[in-house]
Amino acid sequence: MAEVTYERYEGAAAGGRLDAFLATYEEVYVEPPYCEGPRDVAEFIERYQVQAQRPGFRLVLARDGVEVVGFTFGYRLPADTRWWNNLLEPMPEDFTEESGERTFVVIELAVRKPWRRQGIAAGLHARLLDGLSVERVTLTMRPEPEAAPAQSAYVAWGYRKVGQSHPWDEAPFYDAMVLELR
Repeated sequence: MAEVTYERYEGAAAGGRLDAFLATYEEVYVEPPYCEGPRDVAEFIERYQVQAQRPGFRLVLARDGVEVVGFTFGYRLPADTRWWNNLLEPMPEDFTEESGERTFVVIELAVRKPWRRQGIAAGLHARLLDGLSVERVTLTMRPEPEAAPAQSAYVAWGYRKVGQSHPWDEAPFYDAMVLELR
């Protein structure tokens, strides 16, 4: 293995990088607990193309040589977001109010199996958040025990669970996490 390097892209430059990491997405998300197939990948591609146009969109790729071994991306929640509406227990308005500058959402963070437990996820996460001028970061993730390693990592990075989220009817339940930056 070569030394892992990181590349960050923003805005339109990030949107045009899907081909660089799509095979990595497919490899990671075919594994349990996700077990995604071609239809799921097609839906991911459609979502990515929409998300990549959102204000503050960022993508970070981790490479071992030329090979993409991990990725993460997200964007700033807009003032009219419905993100917090998916929580099973409503939060106070002062918590859920968004301005378009308050909260950055991490949509995906994934590392290929042979490169896990080497600090690459932490490197991706740090580079995704580097220089953000937001108050907090949020994400949703599968609960324990399905996602125990990810849960441990996010807690170690300072995230706290604020509730459970159920974003659409066929979706599993997710833990909603928040990291306060200020």
